[in-house]
Amino acid sequence: MSPWPAQLWRSRRIPLAWLLLSRQPARLAIALAGISFAGILMFMQLGFRDGLFDASVTIHRLFNADLVLMSPRSMSSISMAGFPERRLIQSLADPEVEDVTPVHWNFVLWRNPETRTTRSILALGFEPSDPLFIDSILANQAAELNQQGRVLFDERSRAEFGPVGQWFRQGRLVESEVAGQRLRVAGLVQLGPSFGADGNMITSRETFRSLLPTSPHGSIELGLIRLSPGADPLQVAARLKKQLPQDVSIFTKQQFIEFEKNYWRSSTAIGFIFTLGAAMGFVVGCVIVYQILYSDVSDHLPEYATLMAMGYKLTDLLGVVAREGLLLALIGYLPAYGAGEALYALIRNSTKLPVGMELQRALVVFSMILVMCMGSALLAMRKLADADPAEIF
Repeated sequence: MSPWPAQLWRSRRIPLAWLLLSRQPARLAIALAGISFAGILMFMQLGFRDGLFDASVTIHRLFNADLVLMSPRSMSSISMAGFPERRLIQSLADPEVEDVTPVHWNFVLWRNPETRTTRSILALGFEPSDPLFIDSILANQAAELNQQGRVLFDERSRAEFGPVGQWFRQGRLVESEVAGQRLRVAGLVQLGPSFGADGNMITSRETFRSLLPTSPHGSIELGLIRLSPGADPLQVAARLKKQLPQDVSIFTKQQFIEFEKNYWRSSTAIGFIFTLGAAMGFVVGCVIVYQILYSDVSDHLPEYATLMAMGYKLTDLLGVVAREGLLLALIGYLPAYGAGEALYALIRNSTKLPVGMELQRALVVFSMILVMCMGSALLAMRKLADADPAEIF
């Protein structure tokens, strides 16, 4: 054999970590199944948690606004309090405020036109001539709301509200009883349900007031403010806070979104429960991987002792166990990712919640699986201290 091939042969690296793992296929399959299960559990828990936060601000993101006025007594989208509409009018005195839109926001009872059962639905009331959403489709449909008793129905609402979207697209006349009054569906929008609202409908302020006649006159739940091009929302908000009374709170649009998310994150147990579920998946995975690696090291202790007797250092053997943990993390993550994608699609189709595979969540779960496997490998390495050639031979 020539010197160059001989040198290459001597310098080759034997994939000892993979050989040790694949020596017992049943054990390897159990380890990968445990890692994948832990990964799926983490994907589902974190996906539900993030989906909850994203769904809670679906409508918030669509508002055509730079600043938002709201009552300090409002806690979240499911507990909105009113404030004087004149505060919104007063904001027009600022030179950088270009336009405003008063918005009514409340829940009313919708009667399913097919089954006649009632269910709470979120109703938004605004002036049809005002730009409510960024989406231009609503602007084209808003003229339908000028006639009292007309509504735009969110066709992505849950099925419990009835086949409204299907009937409307078939050209049928769709009417329903809302808060004891007969209303007609004049068009469809696509907003989507949230944890706070299973369905949505949009109507004019005049129709909204007829649904809730006991609401205080001159009171609104939201005030949308649009600024002149180039204006700084933070600076305008700071000026308005000094000019307006304390009976109104002022947010930038992003602060308004974060306000809603913080309610679900800190004021309810839902966010904590889903985070705890992800942590439990992490712990379960750690236990499974540690047991597999510990058993593998114990079963091959004579082989490790032989390698040490041949001159291999303990650090070399520790590297073998570490590579086993890395291989388990890489291989076990792939089926967890695939199953997560499939389950997210199932959840979107079943619940209409905006749950999808995001890059940040995918990296977080992979990092957790990697830490889980490497940490377990680190604990299993302690068994190598028993690999004493003098005792075994």
